[in-house]
Amino acid sequence: MDLFDLTGKVAVVTGGTRGIGMMMARGLLQAGASVYISSRKADACAAAVDELSSYGAVHGIPADLAAVAECQRLAAEVGEREEHVNVLVNNAGATWGEPFESFPEAGWDKVVDLNMKSPFFLTQAFLPLLLAAATPADPARVINVGSIDGLHVNPMPHYPYSASKAGLHHLTRALARELGPRSITVNAVAPGPFQSKMMAFALDDPTMREAVAASSPLGRIGQPDDMAGVAVYLSSRAGAYVTGAVIPVDGGIGTTS
Repeated sequence: MDLFDLTGKVAVVTGGTRGIGMMMARGLLQAGASVYISSRKADACAAAVDELSSYGAVHGIPADLAAVAECQRLAAEVGEREEHVNVLVNNAGATWGEPFESFPEAGWDKVVDLNMKSPFFLTQAFLPLLLAAATPADPARVINVGSIDGLHVNPMPHYPYSASKAGLHHLTRALARELGPRSITVNAVAPGPFQSKMMAFALDDPTMREAVAASSPLGRIGQPDDMAGVAVYLSSRAGAYVTGAVIPVDGGIGTTS
């Protein structure tokens, strides 16, 4: 259906070399977009490009987005190759688990900077390219990847992760208000449990995986198509009138428990 067609669109997906980022990148490629993925490691970018290239035109640019200068460099490098960017997916993120009594400042700063500060400054850096693509009928899109941990309290000691994702959800609303008049939508996706490096501690253990799946009214963990689908929806004509939303993609865990 042309309602979901992304042919000719240009997308950038940070943290696109694995997990949720790769799921979203694959969905955008299958819908017809050309996609730039980024990761801190050049070899991870190269491997992901090899894996995704069968779905469409994909390019890798290594960048450590914890630094604002790297956010600016990534935007500049994409701008050397493209006249505009239709979709920016702010997915790169980190977590850190440690008991309350011993939680370190370094862990707090690492998580909050990458999860909440970097999406702001990356969106700022890409603004000229997003504006070049934006029209009232077909806005440019920013998709922030939050978490259901920003919607409810996770019992694990991941304090800055939950706080930063809740902050990112609210930042999404603030940026939607700021950029909407310039024909840019800003939305957030709040994933639940998906197979990824971040969730490996729980999902690689059969007993824990079963318990996590059972916590969802749908009785399963997320599949790659679930994340690909919401990325395509928010990036396509189907999602052109949606902005400032935080969409849980979690099988109901965050909204029913």
